[in-house]
Amino acid sequence: MERVVDGDTVVLTGVGKTRLIGVDTPEVYGGVECYGREASRFAKRVLRPGRRVRYTVGVERHDRYGRTLAYVFTGGGPTFNETLVERGYARPLTIRPNDELAPEIAEAARRARAARRGLWASC
Repeated sequence: MERVVDGDTVVLTGVGKTRLIGVDTPEVYGGVECYGREASRFAKRVLRPGRRVRYTVGVERHDRYGRTLAYVFTGGGPTFNETLVERGYARPLTIRPNDELAPEIAEAARRARAARRGLWASC
């Protein structure tokens, strides 16, 4: 792990700028959105530079900006992508063909909304 750009974009060692699949965090650049700074801070706290992570690149490997599209794993549990949604830092964003974990991410959003976590309580 090199660094976090914002809540849903990171720089992975050996891969470069990477957009997390299946999630959309509020913006922190070019017009700050509600809960954007909190999402970015959370990502920076969890994905510290030098932390070892695993990742799986999507079926569609890059977005229109040239970023690698990936699911990021921090341990043996759910993806970091799903954790962002579960904790209320992101909303689901399903773009085919990278929709392998869309049901899990949608369920995480349902739980976060029901519990009024993060952006579901603040925005």
